[in-house]
Amino acid sequence: MKPAVIIVDMLEGNYDKERTGEKEEEKIIPHVRDFLHTCRVMLIPVIFACDSFLMDDFIFKGRMKPHAIRGTTGTMPLKDIEPQATDIILEKRRFSAFFKTDLDQTLRTMGIDTVLVGGINTHFCVLATAFDAVCHDFYTIILEDLSAAFKREIHENTLNAYRNSAIYPIFRVMKSSDLLKEIRPHDL
Repeated sequence: MKPAVIIVDMLEGNYDKERTGEKEEEKIIPHVRDFLHTCRVMLIPVIFACDSFLMDDFIFKGRMKPHAIRGTTGTMPLKDIEPQATDIILEKRRFSAFFKTDLDQTLRTMGIDTVLVGGINTHFCVLATAFDAVCHDFYTIILEDLSAAFKREIHENTLNAYRNSAIYPIFRVMKSSDLLKEIRPHDL
């Protein structure tokens, strides 16, 4: 296994400045930070897939309110997860980190065969990125404890729908601790 981790939309603009630690999206912050630290020690590439919209973007013609406007700090990875200069920041205009970006080419250049996906929201951007990773012929793992939706039930229902999918084991749902036990140092 030659993995890379993609953290989706954990952006300054997607989190309240006054965090209580009680919202589902906030609960994963320390776990994501710690996992990314471990990944960097293991030389696993870290990629932040960041919404980066134009003010009049088509995506805002639905119910979605303007957010993560290009050129603002709202498009930057959340400081609490301690992004590093060695991480890759990938701007995206739609749900999937693969859609109209150079992510596929970047991963192939690094020799990656497995994509680990976490972030927010499980049922939209995390899932879209995971599906597109499979469509680009990467083994894919959604990290269930490093992903969240605004309601715990939505997160759990989304992941439960794919735990035993027909494309297992190329598409899996796992806890980050179980994944780390599976990765052997000689694989990296």
